[in-house]
Parts: sequence; structure tokens; C-alpha cells
Amino acid sequence: MASSLAVSSPASTSNLKPLFLGNAIRSLPPGGVSIAKRRRDLIVECKESRVGKQPIQVPTNVTLTMEGQDLKVKGPLGQLAITYPKEVILERDEAAGTLRVRKAVETRRANQMHGLFRTLTDNMVVGVSKGFEKRLQLVGVGYRAAVEGKDIVLSLGFSHPVRMTIPDGLQVKVEENTRIIVSGYDKSEIGQFAASIRKWRPPEPYKGKGVKYADEVIRRKEGKQGKKK
Repeated sequence: MASSLAVSSPASTSNLKPLFLGNAIRSLPPGGVSIAKRRRDLIVECKESRVGKQPIQVPTNVTLTMEGQDLKVKGPLGQLAITYPKEVILERDEAAGTLRVRKAVETRRANQMHGLFRTLTDNMVVGVSKGFEKRLQLVGVGYRAAVEGKDIVLSLGFSHPVRMTIPDGLQVKVEENTRIIVSGYDKSEIGQFAASIRKWRPPEPYKGKGVKYADEVIRRKEGKQGKKK
């Protein structure tokens, strides 16, 4: 049986009006708005996020703690927390081992928050149980990387090496001096740190030199040719 982990109180949702088709039509200002536009707006308002309505599978080694609109997710790799807006609530089906993010009201903002926070919640569950990783590739003569203690050191053609401190909760591994693997349980932090590494020498479009994501496709450009004599 599904149980609600968070239910907004009437006071917290007093300024959020649930959408009834009949009431919504009557509440529209008379004149100046076509019937087609009214119907179009109502369809947008009532549309449920295709991502948001999908259940989240919760492994047995992951524990969830809900306090109001705050959720803590704990697993073998770490612990993450998130605060939900009042437009969404959580429901957990312990028998099925699933968690659902649902809309508390029918508004445009609730539709936007629905899919977003379902994705964030799923990333948290997967992160603390399985983890994520982001791979980068150094392309260029003399470009290399190495992990020294809690730092990653990059040689990218500058007059001096670039030294970056690896954030707590992340692991960085270097293979064959040119392949960097950033891993951890916080997908957002992994992406941010990988982006900060890439930012030092983004791949240029002519020869492809620089730091690129392993799955990144660089659109190459032809170099300028000299005038023909």
C-alpha cells in the first residue's frame, strides 16, 4: 500500500489554487481570449510530466528519511539530502520498493517541478547505491594528468602545471596519463568538477587538441588556406 511521505498543510497551499476544468474556464477574463487558446492553456496546465510519473526503484540497501519537505537518502556510498518545493509530494510503496514524486497542485510551476525533482531524486538513489562517473580525454602532444595525494595535476601546454584539489566525496583516477575518470555518488558535483577540468583547455575545432569528455564529438573546422598564386 502506498503511503504519503509528505503532505502539504492547507496553510502552505492556500495560495496555490487546484485546477478544475469548469472553474478554470469560468475564472478566465471574459473577452479577448479565444476558446482555442483557453483549451490550449488548460491542456498545458493539466499535462503530467512523462518523466515525473515514472516510479523510482529503491534498492534494499538504501534508506529514506523524510521530514516535512526535506528528504535524506542514505546508501553504501554516501548520503544526500534535498528540499522539495511545496508543489510536489512524495509517496512510497514499501511493498513494491518504489518511490513516486507527485504534484500537490495543478499549476504550470508544479508541472515543471514534477519532472525536475523526480530526476533529481532518482539520481540521488542511484548515486548512493551504485555511483556515477564522468570520463575525460586529454588530446595533444605532451598533455598529461596525474593524481598526487588529494590533487589532480594537469600538464596542458602552459608554462606551469595546473593543480586542482579533488573535492571530498569524489574520486579521480588517471589511466595511461591521458584518461581521467571522475567518480562519486553526487552526480551534480561530478559534472561540475569534470567541467572545471575541461575548462582549463577546451577542445579547439581545428586539430581537436584540449580536454574533452570521452563521449564528446568535436565538430572540426578546416584551417584557412593561403591564397593560390
